Amino acid sequence: MKVGRELFLMVLILGAAGPLYLLLKVSISPPAEIMTPHPLLLPHAITWRFWERVLASGQITAPLWKSLGVASGVALLALTFAGPAAYSLAQLPVRWRYGVLLSLLLCRMLPEVSVALPIAVIFLRWGLLDTALGLILAHLTMALPVAAWVLTTTFSSIPREVQEAAAVDGCGAWRTLTSIILPLALPGLAVCGLLVWLLSWEEFTLATYLTLGAKTMPLQVYYYLYQGSWFDTAVAATLMTLPVLILSAFLQRYLRETSLAGVMR
Repeated sequence: MKVGRELFLMVLILGAAGPLYLLLKVSISPPAEIMTPHPLLLPHAITWRFWERVLASGQITAPLWKSLGVASGVALLALTFAGPAAYSLAQLPVRWRYGVLLSLLLCRMLPEVSVALPIAVIFLRWGLLDTALGLILAHLTMALPVAAWVLTTTFSSIPREVQEAAAVDGCGAWRTLTSIILPLALPGLAVCGLLVWLLSWEEFTLATYLTLGAKTMPLQVYYYLYQGSWFDTAVAATLMTLPVLILSAFLQRYLRETSLAGVMR
């Protein structure tokens, strides 16, 4: 049983790390080593000319910073707005809590294309097209339901006895929330922030409709792919993956199973 579990985990790791390795290999390999009927798995000749060309082009820095700013803004605003709502939902009976969360997720199930055009028309009137603020507001439409679900799960997993004990000790509602509930909910807040950040970081459809000149990283990767340069695309995609790996490693200690427990408690 233990051997089977280890083999299964190994397959999952290889499935997750394999595409990342292939991206890196293509980005540092000469064309003759890739454009062959039987390319080798391990790189034999390493070249950095594609990295130098992409970085020297000046077309990657602005999209990278724009996507970082938008994703971080979406994560912060989603936690700010969804946190109080989720804390209130967690106090409701399970039946009502589940009904509200299900209605939120049903709104999230709408295809992004069906909401992208109306949002673009409204933002055109408001002067928010091709702005970071416009992208943040648009991404919040898909991030808030996910944030509400995860944070409601987090707050509902905290025993009611903890709040009752704090009230007996003389803590008011605000002190109970800031001194007891939020520290206990920190793992769930970290997981929620990471999920929302990833949703914004990789979003493509809304960025296509709301971006005219200043591209985001997904649009820049698509630009290189559209130009037919596999090697430049691999470099851009690798650069797009690095912040995800760094942020996931930083929040790794919070990514535990109890943070994503069911909402039906």
